[in-house]
Amino acid sequence: MASPYEDEDAVDGDVAGNRLIIVIGEDAAPRLDKALAAAVPEEAALSRSRLMKMIDEGDVLRNGVAVTNPKTKVKEGEVYTLILAPAVDVATLPEDIPLSVIWEDGDLIVIDKPAGMVVHPAPGTPSGTLVNALLHHCGDTLSGIGGERRPGIVHRIDKDTTGLLVVAKSDRAHHGLAAQFEAHTVNRRYLAVVNGVPSAYDPRIRGLKGITFEAGGILKIATHLERHKTDRQRQAVVWNSGRHAVTRARVMEDFKGGAALMECWLETGRTHQIRVHMAYAGHGLVGDQTYGGKKKVSPKLFGAEVAEMGNSFPRQALHAATLGFAHPVTGEMLEFTSPLPDDLEGLLAALRKGQV
Repeated sequence: MASPYEDEDAVDGDVAGNRLIIVIGEDAAPRLDKALAAAVPEEAALSRSRLMKMIDEGDVLRNGVAVTNPKTKVKEGEVYTLILAPAVDVATLPEDIPLSVIWEDGDLIVIDKPAGMVVHPAPGTPSGTLVNALLHHCGDTLSGIGGERRPGIVHRIDKDTTGLLVVAKSDRAHHGLAAQFEAHTVNRRYLAVVNGVPSAYDPRIRGLKGITFEAGGILKIATHLERHKTDRQRQAVVWNSGRHAVTRARVMEDFKGGAALMECWLETGRTHQIRVHMAYAGHGLVGDQTYGGKKKVSPKLFGAEVAEMGNSFPRQALHAATLGFAHPVTGEMLEFTSPLPDDLEGLLAALRKGQV
């Protein structure tokens, strides 16, 4: 069993901060790491990897002495003190970048991301990212993810994709959200503009492995995806390796047979999944320079001006429009929607006008 948190000042050189007292109960696992993982209360939100790090760094004490071997044998009734050091600041710098905050509380924040913003810093984009902006916006309200004062990224959308993301501000929210994404219980729906119109009556698309049509004309694409063998920036459809990926989509608006507004939803969430799957089906996204394929907006169908607008669209026409999940702490069901950004609204308006 475990006691509530104890706020204590540092003594005898211990790190100041919260301490958690764990008493080894009956039928506990025989080794320290497994026994602690089972005994730590859920609200502490200490992952197995975090516990291993704490053991290694001497933050798990028995009778005031650090126990640094995770395989240490434990006995019923032994008392262990876990020193929960304050979250440390990360090397990534906070930046005062405007954010469109849809919802926020002490455990999570929902953002409507603009086009052009990278979610996480990387060697090519060390600054100007969503994480930089969140570090500034959230400040001291970040209680620490894995011992670091940083936002917990549980899913991403591409740099040039717009729309909704949820980010954890606390360890307990991070674990809870990650579990929902892993269980595929998060409702993520996207709006996409594609070249051509997928049809159940098209023998070409029906003949493609992994593609079926469900009731209501819903297109289902089930493949495996992995990094392309020769172009490491791309993902590729494969069958005997990679990771399972399932996308469903339906036509919401048919533009003269030459383009379509699609609603797409994910059973899994792989890198570039919608873009790769729609390209595999022969209906790549308008503006997608990586996966768009040979199909283009036809000047014969829409006129030269509309075709030029569609074929020069500066990004993949993809928007994360709906995001629904259970609050990882309260259990409340939450669902958020984001309106189409101006550039996609303009593209749709042009396609509609071109049909007249």
